[in-house]
Amino acid sequence: MLTKLVDKAFILTINYSFMLQFVSNLWINNRPMAILIAILIVIIPFMIFYISKARKEHPKGLIAAALSNMGERFGYYIMNAVLLLFICSKFGISDSAAGWIYSVFYFLIYVLSLPGGIIADRTQNYKATIISGLLVMAVGYGILSIPVFAANTGFSWVLVLTCIALFIIAFGNGLFKGNLQALVGQMYDNFEAEAAKKGPEALAAAKDKRDAGFQIFYVFINIGGVIAPFIAPLLRSFWLKVHDLAYNSDLPRLCHMFIKDNTAMSATDAANLQNLAQEVGHSGAVDAAFCNSYLEIFNTGVHFSFIASVVAMLISLFIFIAIKKRLPNPAKKEKKEVADYTPEERAANAKEIKQRLYALFAVLGVAVFFWFSFHQNGQSLSIFARDFVTTASIPPEIWQCINPLFVIILTPIIMWVFGAFARKGKEVSTPRKIALGMFIAACSYILLLFVAIAHNYPSGEEFRALSDAVKMSMKSSPMVLIATYFFLTVAELFISPLGLSFVSKIAPRHLQGICQGLWLTATAIGNLFIAMGVTMLNSFPQQWMCWAVFAAFCLISMGVMLGMVKWLERVAK
Repeated sequence: MLTKLVDKAFILTINYSFMLQFVSNLWINNRPMAILIAILIVIIPFMIFYISKARKEHPKGLIAAALSNMGERFGYYIMNAVLLLFICSKFGISDSAAGWIYSVFYFLIYVLSLPGGIIADRTQNYKATIISGLLVMAVGYGILSIPVFAANTGFSWVLVLTCIALFIIAFGNGLFKGNLQALVGQMYDNFEAEAAKKGPEALAAAKDKRDAGFQIFYVFINIGGVIAPFIAPLLRSFWLKVHDLAYNSDLPRLCHMFIKDNTAMSATDAANLQNLAQEVGHSGAVDAAFCNSYLEIFNTGVHFSFIASVVAMLISLFIFIAIKKRLPNPAKKEKKEVADYTPEERAANAKEIKQRLYALFAVLGVAVFFWFSFHQNGQSLSIFARDFVTTASIPPEIWQCINPLFVIILTPIIMWVFGAFARKGKEVSTPRKIALGMFIAACSYILLLFVAIAHNYPSGEEFRALSDAVKMSMKSSPMVLIATYFFLTVAELFISPLGLSFVSKIAPRHLQGICQGLWLTATAIGNLFIAMGVTMLNSFPQQWMCWAVFAAFCLISMGVMLGMVKWLERVAK
């Protein structure tokens, strides 16, 4: 037995050594691909661990449902990783204008989950609703994949078409997202019902599996999120290479400025345009023809990446259709839940119900500020990566893979830490964990604040107007982004799943669905205002002021939670 284990360990070591050597060689020629392969090497053991755990301890349909969700999330995060920067590079509009388009889209993603859930509830056909959602999203991504360009940049009919496609994707997501989670929830209801037949101990053990099951489900979402940010940059770089050009993140902005009015360009911007055109492989005159050609080639490569999103939707659809017979149909519980409350109980519990709702709205208020701060990964943090970080040949969109990668790696560690406290009889309550999560989120922005002060960063617009040489001398290390995403991910793991758990604990029995909908609404409201991050980054005289605002929101939210923690703990009992 020992000899076999040694042999397997030796073979595994040899294989990993070979892969690491391959990645090291690839790093010289294609860094994004090298990073992607290295990440896959890291997450494969985690995937094996989660699959093994799910197969042994959880309902049989969990992994199949998670894979279907992973395919949909993979397609979604391909688009999400590049959306803001793509809108800027294609239409030549400001970061702030593109940020508000992104924010409204992100708002709709969550708000439209409510009508999606209502449709499934009314029809009592969750599976057909999920299938419809995947097909609707495929149509939206299909529209985005068409490389059409208007004669004039800015707010053109093509931008309107793009916004319509985003609405279609958001509506399809609303039909899909919550309803698949409802199927998984019903899966655990059935799992617990079967366990109840075996006795109280089996039932208690089964109930303990629900939180872990949703964490596994959540991890598979992030596996798609890890890989997706690489797709668009790799296809874009490939398409540029086909036309003997190279990638540069600042060149589209300068090309739009030249096309709009080259006489209004500053001497510094004009010089930067000339230098960057040569750096990407252009040897002729830098004129309107070159600018239009570069923009079309640059953005066509991104359009092609949305074809991958269509394919991902179809794969997810195929998986779901293949497994749908194994998945349960959510039971219609409304009548039973209402019947659980007699008129006497309703009168006696009126005060308690009010207290629970007050507690719910208090936590939702904190959640709004968390999502407002956390979802800067697609907004101000993408702009920061593009302009203020030395990323060499690594496109700024790729840095968004750090957050889901940390989720995959840190989830079992945090689960173990929470479990260790519970085993010692020192379990930390959910409100205290949420307060701690807000402090950790504040740490990410305090770090950026000190970095901005140390480098004396001006506003984003002022920084972009500097010469290339000056900008390069002021840029930060990529470790700043990695550390920022580390803090934000830990905060996410303290707040996002635990917030859902807290809502399920304090929601009155006959208002569970509405309360979960309110959680999604709070998330949507926070997302609606995330574009303020880009506006602040580009307009505040000093960059540190932008990060100070986010740090202050997080710290104030932490203080509010700590002030309410005893009351919230009492209500949640």
